[in-house]
This record gives sequence, structure tokens and C-alpha cells, in this order.
Amino acid sequence: MAFELPPLPFDSSALDPYMSAETFEYHHGKHHKAYVDKVNGWIDEKKLGGLSLIDVTKKAKETGDKGLFNNAAQIWNHTFFWNCLAPAGQAPTGILAEKITAAFGSTDELLKKLAAEAVGHFGSGWAWLVLEGDALKITSYHDADTPIVYEGVKPLLTLDVWEHAYYIDYRNARPKFADTVLANVINWDFVGQNLDGNGASRADQEQ
Repeated sequence: MAFELPPLPFDSSALDPYMSAETFEYHHGKHHKAYVDKVNGWIDEKKLGGLSLIDVTKKAKETGDKGLFNNAAQIWNHTFFWNCLAPAGQAPTGILAEKITAAFGSTDELLKKLAAEAVGHFGSGWAWLVLEGDALKITSYHDADTPIVYEGVKPLLTLDVWEHAYYIDYRNARPKFADTVLANVINWDFVGQNLDGNGASRADQEQ
């Protein structure tokens, strides 16, 4: 039994010119795949057979297995991130739009704050919009850290701010990457769906 590299939920050129097919060739086809291969190499050694991806990630966190945690968490983080993206043209609607307006004043203000969180995050990591209780909150986690290991934190939307997420298309310009991606290619239908608190399960997988 083994985990798989999930396919992208869109064609690799579908997000041009905001994210290129070349970016996905490396980010999904090489970086994401490397995390999957690494975890699969440990399944027998670390007795992980039959566990879901989330179970493996939580077990690694609980036991202090940093290597396993970093790689398993990155499989989940990336899978969730791909689902947060979609061809340009979407906007928040319904309950999600109402919650955004109540919490931030407008979608533009939310995006400004989330971009600021992404840009201000020192080093590698992930910027997140999460649900805590009934409240929308913006946060970020370092390296591979992920909301799925924190009680009461429900993931809604993420932006990868590791350099390999943007270096091909934006070189070292993280601010331009954050502003451009957040303003143009977010899958707001997916974000709204995650208000049910089940966002974590949407990037999980069984062996």
C-alpha cells in the first residue's frame, strides 16, 4: 500500500499567465512528488500501513518524528493548495462573502491582509485563512507545519510561500506572487465549501 501523487484539479496551463505550466511541472511534478516518494519509503519501516495521510501526519507530530512530519504534512498542504486554485474569474459568494465582509470589511481587505501575512512570513511556510469556532482568522505556519494538527483550527484557504512556489514565474518577488495569485486564481467555491469544517478531509487520502 502507498500514497499517491494526486493529479492537479486543472490543466497545468489553466492558470496562465498567473502561474505557468512550468511552475506546476516542478512544483507539483517534482517537489510534491518527492514528498510522496519519501513517505512511501517509510511505510514499512515506520509501521504506517493502513493509516490515512492525516493519521500519519498527526502520528509524526505526536511522536516527534520531524522527517516524517515534514514530508507527510507537505503532501497534505500541497494537495489542499492545488484545490484552492482555479482559473481566473471567481469571487466569494453566499455565506462566505457575508463572513468575509463581517470579518474584514471586504474581499479586497481580506486579500490585502492575507498577502501581508504571506509576505511578512520569514522564511518558508504557508499563509492561511482558517475558521476557529465561527470566526475567520488569518495566520501562517513555518516550513511544513499545518492546521490539521491543531485542535479547533479548520483550514479554508492557503498560499504556499516556499520559494519553489513562485521562483520560476516571479523570481524572488514574493509580494507580486502573493498579490497576483490571491487576486486572480483562488477557487472561492472550494473555500466556501470548507466552511462546513471538513476542509482537512478534502486533501486527505487513504493508502
